[in-house]
Amino acid sequence: MKIVFRKYQGTGNDFIILDNRNNQYDGLTEKQVEHLCHRRFGIGADGLMLLNNSREYDFRMIYYNADGKEGTMCGNGGRCLVKFAYDNGLVKSHYNFIATDGPHEAEVDFSGNVRLKMKDVSSVSDLEDHYILDTGSPHYVKFVDKLENMEVKEQGKTIRYSKEFNAKGINVNFVEELDDHTIFVRTYERGVEDETYSCGTGVTASALVAAHNDNSFNEIGVKTIGGNLSVEFNAVDKNNFNNIWLIGPAEHVFSGELELK
Repeated sequence: MKIVFRKYQGTGNDFIILDNRNNQYDGLTEKQVEHLCHRRFGIGADGLMLLNNSREYDFRMIYYNADGKEGTMCGNGGRCLVKFAYDNGLVKSHYNFIATDGPHEAEVDFSGNVRLKMKDVSSVSDLEDHYILDTGSPHYVKFVDKLENMEVKEQGKTIRYSKEFNAKGINVNFVEELDDHTIFVRTYERGVEDETYSCGTGVTASALVAAHNDNSFNEIGVKTIGGNLSVEFNAVDKNNFNNIWLIGPAEHVFSGELELK
């Protein structure tokens, strides 16, 4: 099978994107996706996405983790797929697309940044030393000090494979408050099974938990290893959030083609 691909990244979270509007890549297997995402034997990426047609929306987003398995919502992936659509002829001022967690809206601004509307969040579990919430994917959020020096892969893996989370897995975010409106986030992602340079749904989850303005508008700046993002949202209360937007760059890295066995 001949694969024609584009590589995109959003704050270091990188993705292989295939234009599947003609359904030519419907037969991709888990093993093939894993091979394509492998950083030694394939193209290399945190995940792979298909841009599919949709009757009711501008397009359908299909997302696969680097392990080859179909994944849940990916925030940075969604932003990159919108930019891919924009760069490849589907130019609109406002997008409506469908993903595994439901419908999303998005916009591309003049600087190339992509604004992606995330799903509403109506439940946050405030536990002894961490939070659990779902922003399209399940997330564990823990506030720490001196995050720059943490062994995120080792500590994140321990939590992800703990008895509580081993069966379904969870994304693990460590967060340091830099000031009232800025946080630093590092994430261990399930499916990649490693720390990634950035995680859109993880950044979103961390920003919601870090909100200081209850019952009003919040804007949180987020530093990641791969760059800076921001999250805008309305806090109804400490457990309910709506009108959530993930904002940041999404850039084409390179294009190519290969024969896939």
